[in-house]
Amino acid sequence: MSKQMCLLGEKILREKDMIAKNLHKDRMSGVEMTEMERMQADKMEAQIIQIRAEFIGLFGEALLNHDNKDKTMEKIEKWSKETGGNLFKLGIPLDETLKDAGYYRKHIWKSLEEAMMELEMKAAEVFKVIYFIDPLLDHSIHCFSMSYVKYHQVTLENAKQAFLELSVPVVPLSKGVGILPLIGNIDTERAQLLMEETLKQSANLKLSHLILDISGVMIVDTMVADQLFKVIEALSLIGVKTIITGIRPEVAQTIVTLGIKLNGIQVKANVYQAFEELHG
Repeated sequence: MSKQMCLLGEKILREKDMIAKNLHKDRMSGVEMTEMERMQADKMEAQIIQIRAEFIGLFGEALLNHDNKDKTMEKIEKWSKETGGNLFKLGIPLDETLKDAGYYRKHIWKSLEEAMMELEMKAAEVFKVIYFIDPLLDHSIHCFSMSYVKYHQVTLENAKQAFLELSVPVVPLSKGVGILPLIGNIDTERAQLLMEETLKQSANLKLSHLILDISGVMIVDTMVADQLFKVIEALSLIGVKTIITGIRPEVAQTIVTLGIKLNGIQVKANVYQAFEELHG
């Protein structure tokens, strides 16, 4: 059996380029593309076939070194993680990349089937090969998917962070005076960023007064009020006086109902009133 496994491995390694070409042709035959997409695919064809051949070759190596399955698993895991990241960066959807799994299985087994028939392998020996190869394929799919999803999550987190930073824009109005228009809901994560960015931007702009306009904040509960008070208190410690504007009637009613006190905080109806107060 050991000799037969080695012979199967040698065949896969010997024919990996041909298997990769046939696999790629089969895979792309049913894909509908625009003329532009077809041109892009043609440019990348040689590179993709090479990647496919490398992956197929790993199974040849696995059969040759079947007594050291752990080492083979590590190689396949490394390839799958790197390829998952690369294909994500190329913008290829996960569902499309996962369709490749069936084609790899089909074409690897087609090549193995031909060799096993030539070697006249018994059913028990064939099943041993199946129990060896299929877990490797399944493991590669798992590692590939996890890598792809990880890169996707990192990208989403980066995009979210960039969005949050843009959602805390301190805009200078005149010398020493700036405005922070808040829009949308304020959750714990945004509240933390609000504290950090407001202090940093106010210091960079050398503000003496900041107009905090909350006309775009839909909900003001005890958590939101507490966070706003903390920001105002922190600003006062660096010499910035804060004026709150834009408290809508329904928000004012909520503040009163919740018993939130605005003692010591300067409040104006709108930005115009606040600006007039500062330059009156």
